[in-house]
Amino acid sequence: MRQLSQAEFARRCGRSPKLISEIIAGKAPVEPLTALQFEKVLGVDAGIWMGIEADYRLHEEREAEARKAAEQAEWAKKFPIADLVKRGIVPKPTSTADKVPALLSFFGVASVEAWGNKRRMSEVAYRHSPSFKSDEFALETWLRLGELEAEQIECADYDEAMFKRALARIRTLTATLTNATFTQTEDLCKEAGVALAIVRPLPKTALSGVSRWLTPRKALIQLSARHMSDDQLWFSFFHEAAHLLLHGKRSVFVHEGNGESSESEFEANEWASNFLVPRRHWNEFVGSPSFTGSDVRRFATEQGIAPSIVVGRLQHEKRLPWRSHLNDLKAPLTWGNSAD
Repeated sequence: MRQLSQAEFARRCGRSPKLISEIIAGKAPVEPLTALQFEKVLGVDAGIWMGIEADYRLHEEREAEARKAAEQAEWAKKFPIADLVKRGIVPKPTSTADKVPALLSFFGVASVEAWGNKRRMSEVAYRHSPSFKSDEFALETWLRLGELEAEQIECADYDEAMFKRALARIRTLTATLTNATFTQTEDLCKEAGVALAIVRPLPKTALSGVSRWLTPRKALIQLSARHMSDDQLWFSFFHEAAHLLLHGKRSVFVHEGNGESSESEFEANEWASNFLVPRRHWNEFVGSPSFTGSDVRRFATEQGIAPSIVVGRLQHEKRLPWRSHLNDLKAPLTWGNSAD
């Protein structure tokens, strides 16, 4: 091959030195016309130059694909896919690479980039909370589980007045916990346009519930039942119901039950507390210097609610110790019942 400087080679080809420099650096392709010019100047067949160009570009694409696959594998590692496999949601991956398409199918998106765009579009309050304890990728997975369950629930169009009537009825259902209680609660909600999904929590999700609007006519209340106690489940339910009644349809409210200080969380807590036990009745009840099991049962019967709800509120207000007083009045939940 002839010994030519880069500048001389450019002149002989009739091309700019900048273009020749970019071709050498791999920043510009060898076009057919350029290959013919190289053939005339260097005596190397244009087909060889085009073959070199094709091989180089294919190499670049393979490198890019390898980098992308590595990045996607790292992305997939952030999700609790083992738990999804255990629940029968996704098939067991045979390799790390298999995790990516399984997760994309689970989230209903075509690419990792599309998942990121969808995630950025959701206005989730927890991202702005310095006290939030849940892992975001585990939470995104749990939220998707609720979406998938809600898709299977046929609801009437949302009706606020009907939802309020449903809540009043559900309040009375708390008094007697049976296998049918949750089914009745779910039915009352869907008749008012609200899908209720009780979804087992995932590792690294320290949350009690979430409320959001799937469409302007269909809302979702998703509960985790992570404390496996009826008082916590019921309060979380009414707390999320409060968000639907009090706050806008654009936000997603994630409740960890850890004493959040935001205004919307405070309002939801207040509404749920006062809906379950009107403030005047509560103030009269807590005027007593002590609370026995009989006291709690009698007051709960008067209010038409579960005694566990009264115990839970007394403990929340630090009028009773959490671990040692009247916890026998709480009904433990198991994932073998209708809440599974």
